[in-house]
Amino acid sequence: MRIVTRPDFDGIVCAMLLQVAEGDGLPLVWAEPGDMQRGLVDVQSGDIVANLPYHPNCGLWFDHHFSNTPKQPVAGLFEMAPSAAGLIYRYYAGRFGDGYDELIHQTDRIDSADLTEDEVQFPENYPYVLLSMTVNGRERQDAPYWNRLVTLLRDDPIAVVMADDEVARRSRQVVADNRAYRDHLERHTTIQGEVAVTDFRALETTPQGNRFLVYSMYPQSVVQAKIRYNDRDRDRVIVSVGHSIFNRACRVNVGLLLSNYGGGGHAGAGSCSFPREKADDYIPAILESLVRNEPNDPAE
Repeated sequence: MRIVTRPDFDGIVCAMLLQVAEGDGLPLVWAEPGDMQRGLVDVQSGDIVANLPYHPNCGLWFDHHFSNTPKQPVAGLFEMAPSAAGLIYRYYAGRFGDGYDELIHQTDRIDSADLTEDEVQFPENYPYVLLSMTVNGRERQDAPYWNRLVTLLRDDPIAVVMADDEVARRSRQVVADNRAYRDHLERHTTIQGEVAVTDFRALETTPQGNRFLVYSMYPQSVVQAKIRYNDRDRDRVIVSVGHSIFNRACRVNVGLLLSNYGGGGHAGAGSCSFPREKADDYIPAILESLVRNEPNDPAE
């Protein structure tokens, strides 16, 4: 049995909780949702899958993404919730005590983008927010760092975690990257209706930075569409879409919209990945739906 989860902050907290609940020796497998959807992840019988699409081989599954809503009951817990970690915390209630209450509260806030403008503008003043930004999931060679965070969050209070040499180094880099990211956003973002369209395809490497910053820079926008090439495979395009966390007037269910283009996610945020040759068809269609801003969820 292994833990298969996503290398973002929610996934790291999921991994930590599952190791505490099921055994510290469980190996960790880090995977991306798109790879799971394309059948590229070797999920073995009995594995615990968290914060990723369902796989029939798993023994337990924990997830909260709208686009992954199961068609039949599965072992584990699926629910529309702020974070997958919060679901695991509730599922194994009684195994943790109350030592992780604040961590789960902050994970819920971060994964559901329930942040203040000050937290977005100055994450260096908010340790959990800053820590979450040191995890981007794009560099597979960062797996030792993700594993280290699992151990640190399991054993230490947040002040000790932030004082760790590698965490501190990456935190300083995040602050520097965020300053540069503002300039990249200004150069590569246009406004279409109430949609902030950020297209990084002209850049050799996609810049990294605060994913919420665009909403404070363009307060008139209700949603952002960020377009980039996959840094490991420039024959694939990635489109990430997120509702503004300050101007909450977007009525499009993002996860449902992007499920039409090989992706998925939450009602308020998601992504899709597709071959480069489909970009001229897919991207205008996605942007048209966002600019129109009409509800697309028949359940509403």
